[in-house]
Amino acid sequence: MTGTVLWEPPADIRETSRIGHYMSWLGRPGEDYASLWQWSVDDLPGFWRSIWDYFEVVAHDQPTAVLADAAMPGAQWFPGATLNYAENVLRMPGVGDDEPVVISYSQSRERSQLTARELRDEVRRVRAGLKARGVGKGDRVAAYAPNIPETYVVMLATASLGAIFSSCAPEFGVRSVIDRWQQIEPKVLVAVDGYRYGDKAVDRREEVAAIVEALPSIEHVVTIGYLHGGGDYDSLRRDEPMAYEHVPFDHPLYVLYSSGTTGLPKPIVHGHGGILLEHLKMLALHHDLGPGDRFFWFTTTGWMMWNFLVSGPAVGAAIVLFDGNPAHPGMSALWDLVDEAGITYFGTSAPFLMACRKAGLTPRKRLKGLGSTGAPLPPEGFDWVYEAVGSELQLQSLSGGTDVCTGFVGSVPLLPVTAGKIACRALGAKVEAYDPAGHPVIDELGELVITAPMPSMPVGFWNDPDGKRYREAYFDHFPGVWRHGDWITIGADGTCVITGRSDATLNRGGVRLGTAEFYSVVESLPEIADSVVVHLEQAGNPNGELLLFVVLAEGFTLDDTLRKRIASELRAALSPRHVPDEIHAVRAVPRTLSSKKLEVPVKRILTGTPVESAAAAGALANPSSLLEFAEHFRARG
Repeated sequence: MTGTVLWEPPADIRETSRIGHYMSWLGRPGEDYASLWQWSVDDLPGFWRSIWDYFEVVAHDQPTAVLADAAMPGAQWFPGATLNYAENVLRMPGVGDDEPVVISYSQSRERSQLTARELRDEVRRVRAGLKARGVGKGDRVAAYAPNIPETYVVMLATASLGAIFSSCAPEFGVRSVIDRWQQIEPKVLVAVDGYRYGDKAVDRREEVAAIVEALPSIEHVVTIGYLHGGGDYDSLRRDEPMAYEHVPFDHPLYVLYSSGTTGLPKPIVHGHGGILLEHLKMLALHHDLGPGDRFFWFTTTGWMMWNFLVSGPAVGAAIVLFDGNPAHPGMSALWDLVDEAGITYFGTSAPFLMACRKAGLTPRKRLKGLGSTGAPLPPEGFDWVYEAVGSELQLQSLSGGTDVCTGFVGSVPLLPVTAGKIACRALGAKVEAYDPAGHPVIDELGELVITAPMPSMPVGFWNDPDGKRYREAYFDHFPGVWRHGDWITIGADGTCVITGRSDATLNRGGVRLGTAEFYSVVESLPEIADSVVVHLEQAGNPNGELLLFVVLAEGFTLDDTLRKRIASELRAALSPRHVPDEIHAVRAVPRTLSSKKLEVPVKRILTGTPVESAAAAGALANPSSLLEFAEHFRARG
């Protein structure tokens, strides 16, 4: 039940946690988190300088200021500073040369690992190989490769040269990859020949050839023989002393992409310094990661959580990589890694946790922390973690985005875990809820906005010289304020509840309803495997029309009895306003390649937008799923 406290910080948490140590160093040892957060957003220069100093950032040139211009967009952070993200990651504080720092599991090959010394050496040699192929400051290196050590090494080697990295997971289709990389024009492509997903072999050689054919900027292709063996990745390894290109704080590090459900995906440019400082803060102070920890997050290289995960060594944590089907040979596959790899912090998505709950799993693991993101985690998901996984761990539900490559609301070791709630706003992240007039509200549903700059906000969008696309994406709705596109309720106690995308609003008679609570109720029913809900406005009807589409679990059919049960559950758990006008069965819910539901394209199709205009097929994991909604539109006349 929402509001139930499921975990309390141990009495000695300030002595044992990294944030406790930071607060003592800061001279604020007994302060509560709310006061610390308030200071961190009121005194941005003081807070972010403390992060720079506390983590002893390695820089060639020191900054002349912390925040030269606080206006958004375009805030100027740490002017005059030069540094390199890869140099700070490869410092690996507190990690011995012979300690494992990258542990990799795969369904395509045997387990492997790299010690700190081996990782540094691999980056040094691959850096030399990229340099020999003409890669230098500002050039782009692309990886069509999974969550394996080679991808990580290539990213760090690219960064060390001052070049710019971009990755697409190999499950991305050709059109999706071309839509992303034709914008940035990579010079070098590193690609796998295929991969295994569970027991299924997926050949990617034709896709790689098509990508190369479509991108004339590619001068060199390096192949990792991941499925078939062979390849020429070894040719990247050359012998040359390690060096780091020292670049300005906001020099591009890598390009991430929005889901691109309409039009081309937005190429979001992140900088060396902003990503480094944000990840140091979040990984150490919020996730409490450091030497001795083994940090895992189930992700692909097409999701920003990969970029977040692989910053782990910067705070002294080893990282655990996994590539394959998380449900093969069963739903316990990832949980088995906890014991096998010695994982101390297990990160995943809310849908995965809910699927484990639905499958009746009781993995019972000793963990320090368990992270959940990708979608709001409902109260029953919290309950399942504490009943089935462990009562001593801290469950950290967080939310953020590709746009900032972090979570801006989440948890911290100093605060309790309350079912259904995100514990706090992250340090340095001035997250607020705005009413339609642009006024902050507490204990009321509002637009999630960020009213002060964060260092990891994008440097900009690629090939957007006047910043027009960047401003339109975040700053047009509330000038000078970042509008993220989520509904959030911020409690007087600082807790947060996110209830879905604000651009997928369900507005019944003037009352705004989030989608997350619908899914929590509907998908808890054993008959329902997945669902999507949309609201259609109707002239003369203030309530509009609420349509629910469900994917049925195997062996079930949608009849009047089940429809009545769904309606009854929604009425009892939420309100009469949440009862759909119609409930239909579909074969699949459309999702992005990072598994996010696509309510807005469904709504567009149901209001007459052609399928090809409603969403970019290459950005979807299952583009054919949209066709069923077009059939529903035609059937509705």
